[in-house]
Amino acid sequence: MIEQTAVIALGLIFVLALAGVHIALAFLIGSTVGLYLLFQDWWMTLGLLQQTAFDGIRDYNLMVIPLFAVMGLLIARSGAATDLFSAANRTFSRVPARLAVATVAGNAFFAAVTGVGVAAAATFSHIAYPSMQAAGYRRSFAAGCIAGSSVLGLLIPPSVFMIVWAILTEQSIGRLFAAGVLPGIALAVLFALYCVVRAIRNPQIVQAETAVAPESAPRPDPVGIFGILAIIVVTLGGIWGGFFTPTEGSAVGLAGALLLSLAKGMSRSAIVEATREAGMVVTPIMLLLLGAAMYSKLLALAGIPQVVGMLFETMELGPTGTVLVMAAIWLVLGCFVDSISIMLLTVPLFWPIAQAMGIDPVVFAIVGILVIEAGVLTPPFGIGAFVVLAAIPDKELRLSEVFRGLAPYWIMILGIAVAVYVFPPLATLVPSLL
Repeated sequence: MIEQTAVIALGLIFVLALAGVHIALAFLIGSTVGLYLLFQDWWMTLGLLQQTAFDGIRDYNLMVIPLFAVMGLLIARSGAATDLFSAANRTFSRVPARLAVATVAGNAFFAAVTGVGVAAAATFSHIAYPSMQAAGYRRSFAAGCIAGSSVLGLLIPPSVFMIVWAILTEQSIGRLFAAGVLPGIALAVLFALYCVVRAIRNPQIVQAETAVAPESAPRPDPVGIFGILAIIVVTLGGIWGGFFTPTEGSAVGLAGALLLSLAKGMSRSAIVEATREAGMVVTPIMLLLLGAAMYSKLLALAGIPQVVGMLFETMELGPTGTVLVMAAIWLVLGCFVDSISIMLLTVPLFWPIAQAMGIDPVVFAIVGILVIEAGVLTPPFGIGAFVVLAAIPDKELRLSEVFRGLAPYWIMILGIAVAVYVFPPLATLVPSLL
């Protein structure tokens, strides 16, 4: 009966989500109905909902999400991201597909000061695409590069994605941040190499780039470049050096971003607008976490993780086979559900199984984040593609072109996920040094 109740609740969540109900509300309704079926008492169910909401609001670690989000939006709106792109464009002046490589490099550095991949996609759509268009880049190649490299912000710290994973699994946020460094760098290098090789083999996709001198790009403002580097060093260095917690580090980073914004000449109204926009990004995430907390309580009370674990044991797949099945589920869900919702739906189920099989928690986290990250780019509902399509100032660009340009990027992401699983030090080396 208990298992049937959980199945009913899970089915209700999926039906509501597919019907267009916001996923946070679907979590809350499905979990509440499931808990009522377990308790047969509305007051007990509502009391548990109230306690869960209260615990979530007072959770000190949750402050990391809004603080890093505001930090990232302030830096994006200050013009510092344009400085990054211009500096990278000049640095790679002799490299084929230099604008694409500059976009990847700019996204990699931008990722280190904002944990919101959507912000990167929207920002570089306005910065990089017009330059690529002027250089005669093929639309699908340019859009794919912008959307593909924007997901670096989901892996390179301070990633909101990693923060949510750490909260769900009760892992150290700082340790997960450290684990994402080498895979993030490897992924950025792989993206850049792909752009260079593609341009060498098919020069038509960047047909007029050599006619556009890198010196024609606006000169980067040293204030923006050094400001971003200082925020990265102080914020992440302070967290890894043990000088302050991730929550304190996010507050320090926000203070640095505010100072940088003022130094770049942002008006008070622009700062308020960036803060408001960050609130619009963060609020759905916080509501999702509240719904996920109720969902996790339902799973725990119904014993669903144990049931799913026994199912995997009877299949006798072993650790590698189990991870492959999980990855397949993540990829399929990525075609229909946004990435954070996938994490909230599956991690409470998959995490205990991975631990029971002795899979390194850091390796499993990075592999899971990478595979779910690939779902951000896969059709038909890859949110990265839709954000870029909406933000790029080109009415002739089609969604099919964006997805076509994105295909190599999510394949490379999956390749790095395999590399991390086969060679765990990619994820565990940096945390072990701290």
